[in-house]
Amino acid sequence: MAKELVFGHQNPDTDAIAAAIAASYYLNKKGMDTEAVALGKPNDETKFALDYFKVQAPRVIEKADTKEVVLVDHNEAAQSVSNIADLTVTHVFDHHKIDFKTSAPLFYHAEALGSTSTILFTFFERDGIEIPKPIAGMMLSALISDTLLLKSPTTTDVDRKIIGKLAAQAGVSDIDDFGIHLLKAGTNLSKKTDKELIDGDAKSFELAGKTLRIGQVNTVDIPEVLTRKDGIKKEIEAEIASDGYNGFLFVITDILNSNSKALYYGSDEDKIAAAFGQTLTANSLDLPGVVSRKKQVVPPITEQFK
Repeated sequence: MAKELVFGHQNPDTDAIAAAIAASYYLNKKGMDTEAVALGKPNDETKFALDYFKVQAPRVIEKADTKEVVLVDHNEAAQSVSNIADLTVTHVFDHHKIDFKTSAPLFYHAEALGSTSTILFTFFERDGIEIPKPIAGMMLSALISDTLLLKSPTTTDVDRKIIGKLAAQAGVSDIDDFGIHLLKAGTNLSKKTDKELIDGDAKSFELAGKTLRIGQVNTVDIPEVLTRKDGIKKEIEAEIASDGYNGFLFVITDILNSNSKALYYGSDEDKIAAAFGQTLTANSLDLPGVVSRKKQVVPPITEQFK
C-alpha cells in the first residue's frame, strides 16, 4: 500500500518543507506510514538549510498518487496539490487563516503561532518523541524564516520559548548568526528571472468570488528590486491573462529594516489601496512596518472584499 503523502503549499518556503519532513517523521512514530513530499523545488533559503543540516530534499510532485494526504502549513485548496478535490485529508497542521471544507472527520490543528514547525514541536514534546538533529535543524530554520528571526509581528511567546530548545537539539550555538546567514541566503535575487521572482513565494486567495495572487520576496535592497519593475509588470500581467487572476500583489520586503513596498496590477485597485489606507501611485504602495503577508497583508485585504 502506498505511503500517505505529507506536503505543504505550492511554491514551498522553508516552513512548508520543514513541516512536511517533521510531520511525516512524527506521524510515522505514531504508527502511520507517510512520506514527506513537496509541491515545488526548494528556494535558495531552504536549500541553505537542507545543505547545512545535510537533509535530502523531499521529492516534488504535481499530483498526489494516494487517496489520503496530510496538509501542513496550508489548508486552502487554491494553494494545495492540483488534485486535492479527489483526495481525503486525514490531518492538517497549520497556522494560517482557515478556508477548509471536508465531508469526513479528520484531525485538524490550527494555532496562531509563528510557524507550523513551532506547532509540531509542541506535539513532539507532548508525546515525548525525540527529534533527530537534522529535523530539529530544519524546524529551527522554519521558525527563523517565518518570524524573520523573531522580528515579525507573527512571533509569539511560544516561538521565543521554543527557538532555544530547537537550536540546542539542532546543535546551533549562535541563533542570531545562523539566522542571518539563513535569511540572507534567500535574498540573492540576481540570478532569478522576473517570473521566478514573482512566483517564488506566491499564494492564491479566493476572496468574494475573486482570485487574488499575493507574492512576496525578501531582500536587503528594495530599490534594486524595483529597477526590474517593467519586467515584473510584464510577467504579472501575463500570469493574470493566462491563469485568470483578478489581481496580483507583489510585496517586496526589506528584512533588515522591516519595511515593504508593493506593486499591484489587476482589478479592484481601490480596495487594495484602501486595505492599507493609501492611494496607488504608479501601481505601487509604501508599506512601512509591514513584513508579514499572513498577519499584515491578507487580513486587511480580506476585509475589503467582504
